[in-house]
Amino acid sequence: MNEVLNSGQKAEFVKRGFSRRDFHRIASLLTAGAALPFYNEPALAQRGMRGADAPDAVRIDANENPMGPCAEAAEAIHAMVQKGGRYLVGESSRMAATLAEQEGLGSGYVQPFAGSSDALHRTVLSFCGKDRPYVFGNPGYEAGGRAAQFVGASAMGVPLAEGRFAHDVRKMAEAHPTPGVIYVCNPNNPTGTLTPKADIEWLVNNKPAGCVVLLDEAYIHFSTHAEKSSYLVAAGKDLIVLRTFSKLYGMAGLRAGAALGRPDLLRKIGQYTGMGFLPITGMAGATASLQSKTVIAERRKIYDAVRQETFEFLAKRNIGFIPSEANMFMIDVKRPAQAFAQAMARQGVIIGRVWPVWPNWVRVTVGSPQDMARFREACAACYEA
Repeated sequence: MNEVLNSGQKAEFVKRGFSRRDFHRIASLLTAGAALPFYNEPALAQRGMRGADAPDAVRIDANENPMGPCAEAAEAIHAMVQKGGRYLVGESSRMAATLAEQEGLGSGYVQPFAGSSDALHRTVLSFCGKDRPYVFGNPGYEAGGRAAQFVGASAMGVPLAEGRFAHDVRKMAEAHPTPGVIYVCNPNNPTGTLTPKADIEWLVNNKPAGCVVLLDEAYIHFSTHAEKSSYLVAAGKDLIVLRTFSKLYGMAGLRAGAALGRPDLLRKIGQYTGMGFLPITGMAGATASLQSKTVIAERRKIYDAVRQETFEFLAKRNIGFIPSEANMFMIDVKRPAQAFAQAMARQGVIIGRVWPVWPNWVRVTVGSPQDMARFREACAACYEA
């Protein structure tokens, strides 16, 4: 533990309200990574359901992309495997430089990570404390809140705006006088809904002093209406933007992502980064994905068609759902949703989690056309039962 946190880091934690007895928990966060229960989608997915291990089970529970890497990324990854005996530390720098150029950002404004969850947790660790809570939209992606609680900071959920299910940014800004992080996922996980550009700008410009806005754009590539917020990063705002190659780019298991922010903010989260070397296969695949001229448009079109077909099925059966612009959506089963998910699992279809704030709703990942055909069959059977 003493080797994980230096004296300067310990002094900062004391300043943010942590006792020295909390250091061991923070050190655990730095070193345990994916083994921690709040880490990311795989740790939160319900793979323990009965039927989940069946060889023909449909798994649409973790917002994965069954297409896998695009052709350009697969070729780059394969070529990199042949060089796997070398460290090739420049691959992560090449990915960061490619992303920075595309986003109109200067040198030092992009920090690569193995996925985006690690950057999320490092941001919570860097800015939250005993009197500096983590504020998030509820329902929302839970991992940041669990990380905050793990190190003794409170997590404050603010209900999504009724009707449109966007983040209620004004209420989030008012939730606490001294928040450490205000987290917005756009499109939101689990609802797939958008928070308007004007609302995000308002939050960044009117948040309480001393906190950062953490904007998670993991699902932004699926949306035809969401607008990236890297221009706010370029303007020097107190903002960190997360990107990942796990979703539309289909690289969840290859682990590639990035944080975009002012160099001083990235240095602050970087001082708590214990992950070290990044996988060269993931970095090479990420760079190739960024350089592809077709992958976003082609995959967005496929997802739009599959999602719309599923929504038409739900509407025809009078099953409530929230229109989504991501690769997931929420359905209202009008009964305890956990029991419904178990019933679907018995049909060989594993769907996603239930958020306590919406106990009758369950998240469903948009899978392949074949996956969603199985989903429709199982859903119909469960409603007729």
